[in-house]
Amino acid sequence: MNASRARLRKAARMAGRVERAVGRVAAPGRNLAFPYRKPTVPRGVELPVEPSHLGADYDTEWARSPVARAARGVIAEGPLRLAVRAMADPEVSGLDRLDDLHRRARDGEGGPLIFTPNHHSHLDTALMVRAMPMVWRHKLVMAAAADYFFDTRWKAVLSALSLNAIPIDRESTGRRSADAVRELIEDGWSLIIYPEGGRSPDGWGQDFKGGAAYLSNRTGAPVVPVFIDGTGSIFGKGMKRPKPGRTRVVFGTPLRPDPGESTRRFNSRIEAAVTALADEATTDYWSARRRAAVGASPPLGGPAYTGWRRQWELSTRRKQGIAGWRRPPTRRWPDLG
Repeated sequence: MNASRARLRKAARMAGRVERAVGRVAAPGRNLAFPYRKPTVPRGVELPVEPSHLGADYDTEWARSPVARAARGVIAEGPLRLAVRAMADPEVSGLDRLDDLHRRARDGEGGPLIFTPNHHSHLDTALMVRAMPMVWRHKLVMAAAADYFFDTRWKAVLSALSLNAIPIDRESTGRRSADAVRELIEDGWSLIIYPEGGRSPDGWGQDFKGGAAYLSNRTGAPVVPVFIDGTGSIFGKGMKRPKPGRTRVVFGTPLRPDPGESTRRFNSRIEAAVTALADEATTDYWSARRRAAVGASPPLGGPAYTGWRRQWELSTRRKQGIAGWRRPPTRRWPDLG
């Protein structure tokens, strides 16, 4: 008992010595004042709220500087390319529908484009960057959710540098965000924007919002409908880790607003075009076009079922094409001599 008390007293003396030593080392820092330390605020004084530099207020102009663009090119041709090939194994079709615009862009006569793919996974953007012709890839921005990709500084820097993402407020369409995107398009930057506004929660599509149609109406940039198939089963919303598989990216015929056409009607045409591409991706071109001509394309949003029947229909749809099939595990057979 006495030995235990002696050890406790010894430990207490050692702790006291350490505390005094730390106090002596930190003593000079306690005497430092402004500008080495944050200035004190008198009681009763309310400071104005500091403006936010994250979310929709994050400034991404630095990401379009020559140095940032060079770094992004290295990322796209290195880690991004290898990751897309390893995880998604994409099959790209429909690029011939962009031949005319591609030729004009190479000759310096074409303008920017607005790409409107469906959205099932975080892999969609990387897949789009790799599937897109180089003439538009080198000057491309991506509309990203401000509340997800720009909520912390490290995510904002990574998104802006690697993908040239710009923050868009999903909750309310702000005029400032729309004007910023419009100015970039008018400056020659092509845009990837997801009309659904966010990833699919259950593997089926969602209703399109009118952002792409509005921007095309304001800038005159053609809209290129795109359908991405397979990423939902590889790394869909709610999945904790990706499961490598196969994907398909189908580019559609560029669309322009008709004279006097409203944003709502043009947005409906864009959604119908992506719906037809979804049918084409899982069947064939001729059958999909025949159904689209009579308005009988299977809807992106899936059947009006609930619960297990909706999931059953989704699994049936995925089996219609190659997209979304996971690679079978590699088996090593035993050596029987």
